[in-house]
Amino acid sequence: MFQSTSLKSHYDVVIVGGGQAGLSVSHYLKQANIDHVVLEKEDCLTHSWRKKRWDNFTLVTPNWQCLLPNHPYHGNDPDGFMKRDEIVDYLDGFIEKLNPPALLNVVAEQVTKIAEQHFHIRTSIGETTANQVVIAAGGYHTPIYPKLSSELPEHVYTIHSEQYFNAEQLPEGNVLVVGSGQSGAQIAEDLHLAGKKVYLSIGDAPRCARFYRGKDVVKWLFEMGYYETTVKDHRYSEEVRNSTNHYVTGRDGGRDIDLRKFALEGMQLFGRFADYQNGSLKFQPNLVQNLDNADATYNRINASIDTYIEQNEIETAEPASVYTPVWQPETERTEINLAEENITSIIWCIGFKPDYSWIDLDIFENSGYPKHDRGITVDPDVSFIGLPWLYTWGSGRFLGIDQDSQYLSKHIIQRHHAFKEKYAEMIA
Repeated sequence: MFQSTSLKSHYDVVIVGGGQAGLSVSHYLKQANIDHVVLEKEDCLTHSWRKKRWDNFTLVTPNWQCLLPNHPYHGNDPDGFMKRDEIVDYLDGFIEKLNPPALLNVVAEQVTKIAEQHFHIRTSIGETTANQVVIAAGGYHTPIYPKLSSELPEHVYTIHSEQYFNAEQLPEGNVLVVGSGQSGAQIAEDLHLAGKKVYLSIGDAPRCARFYRGKDVVKWLFEMGYYETTVKDHRYSEEVRNSTNHYVTGRDGGRDIDLRKFALEGMQLFGRFADYQNGSLKFQPNLVQNLDNADATYNRINASIDTYIEQNEIETAEPASVYTPVWQPETERTEINLAEENITSIIWCIGFKPDYSWIDLDIFENSGYPKHDRGITVDPDVSFIGLPWLYTWGSGRFLGIDQDSQYLSKHIIQRHHAFKEKYAEMIA
């Protein structure tokens, strides 16, 4: 299926990472006849969508936002939310159409710079060189686990969110989910609907409505221009890249995730996880604060939609409304005994940290994040694609990948032609 069968000694461009971001850059480089290769460390392209999503996973943004280069969503449910297997089918269509020059099961082990527009890439199958390098490996590399004062009992089944697929993989007994971002909230819901008794430790993740005043909130925010908000325009500037996404779900046609409603149905809610010590799980006393803050964001987003509707004199079928809590904790428990609560499994949903240790280039902040402007680093021949808030709120999503990849590819192509002209003059 793929054009590349072995590693050549040199390429104009090497793309590291075979997800939708790297493949989108490949699309434009193929159009420009730029000699390049996509190196994918796994055994298939777009691996995370296939192997690191739970069985009932759905998109949280509507299908019409799937706008990969020359491959928009063409299904019959543009306002719906594709399930995991449907997402894979969509990506397969893109890959088949693109037929990328990709090599699978190839790990990029080191990237160094030898001279201007001359990089050395050591891989698990050999070495190559390139004039330019695109890092499309994302930023979710190493699962984060908390440091615990005591070791958890061996019988407790412990996994990270990327290892969760369904309730059946867990042992009998109750489950603690730690983290209430998109993955944590949706996994907690999945287990709750499957009949598991769920203990959920929530952090400061915000939430939003699925539908408001007759329309998907994503559609309202898109019309209001929120997805075009750039990092530089955002009130938090660069810090927004560290923010947690709002929790909501596309499951069963889409709905709110209301943790208070889950509590009414028996889910046990706690504040931010603090520690495990001598048989007891400990939590910070901030459950009420975290719930209230999430609801405040929910109402603030809806209020901004109300303002937009009023200013543009839009007629809607539904009036403005404000969410009021359906449940309040009588007491805020900050410690429970693991054995007494019969918690036999724990799912850590507290995110990932990037690992760019294999990139031996002076292009990173002290935090380990690349120094870049719209993906172009301080070395103009090294680019990043697919990171959240690479440029806009839409970056890193199916909606914004095409815009980002077009911009980067134009830069890469210009650098390519400039180098060729300079090289031609040198040997003339």
